[in-house]
Amino acid sequence: MGRRRKGDPVHGWINLDKPKGVTSTQAVGRVKRLLNAAKVGHGGTLDPLASGILPIALGEATKTVSWAMDGEKEYVFTIEFGTATATDDREGEVTAESDVRPSDAQISDVLPTFIGDIDQIPPRYSAIKINGERAYDRARDGEDFEMKSRRVTIRDLVLEDRPDRDHAVVRCRSGKGVYVRSLARDISVALGTVGHVADLRRTAVGPFQEKDAISLENLEALGHSARDSGPLLPVETALDDIPALALTEAEARRLTQGQAIPALPVASRSPFKNISQGDMVSAMFGNRLVALAEIKGGEIRPVRVMNLDGA
Repeated sequence: MGRRRKGDPVHGWINLDKPKGVTSTQAVGRVKRLLNAAKVGHGGTLDPLASGILPIALGEATKTVSWAMDGEKEYVFTIEFGTATATDDREGEVTAESDVRPSDAQISDVLPTFIGDIDQIPPRYSAIKINGERAYDRARDGEDFEMKSRRVTIRDLVLEDRPDRDHAVVRCRSGKGVYVRSLARDISVALGTVGHVADLRRTAVGPFQEKDAISLENLEALGHSARDSGPLLPVETALDDIPALALTEAEARRLTQGQAIPALPVASRSPFKNISQGDMVSAMFGNRLVALAEIKGGEIRPVRVMNLDGA
């Protein structure tokens, strides 16, 4: 018999506005203790030096974390021109310097060249594993190693502000896996200079938006009451882009038991007419998420069954 998990079966999402100076792991730990939650995860790591949206999954919501991580991200970051650093942010040792400072027009002209599917080399100080070891551990040990480029998607880049000739504030919308530190580094090089990220804020992760977020300070002020108030969002919040199909009680029971159900009767009641083979759907009974399911072979087959009565 498995060991009983400590804590209460709390289910849902917290749209946390993480402060600077706190790691993602520390933020998750503080939320876990605050809500006495048995199971907690998060939808995408945010550097300690960065602030902004860190979606935290509780209980059965952890089964939907991958959908949050796959969602579109938005960042506002400040590039400091003139110095490159080992970490590509302001904490690292300076590795190169330049007197070149680009104009506003030059920045606006170069940003579109980074929009679309691009090849990006992650920072040497990142959590990517190389032969089973984190890149930042190898970098700290002074090892000589190569970071392989990865294909990532940048959806939009806009010059938002130019506080002075040394700094530029840029807003970015991107797909998953983008390193803003690498983006700042590469934009600087394309402008004929060097640079690093001086400030970084994540303003959106999929459906989790800055305007709806709660600070760690305000969440802790609510205490245990946060479990019964606005900050605790439904499990299905991360599934905003997935069609939701309404089930009967009998259909919901079968999916909960791990059994497939015929797709046609369910689809005939659905407003979504473009669902096809291989699509993922949210199977709902009333307002309750029953399962994440796949349309396959004329059936709705459960992929992740939700146990919202306990965890």
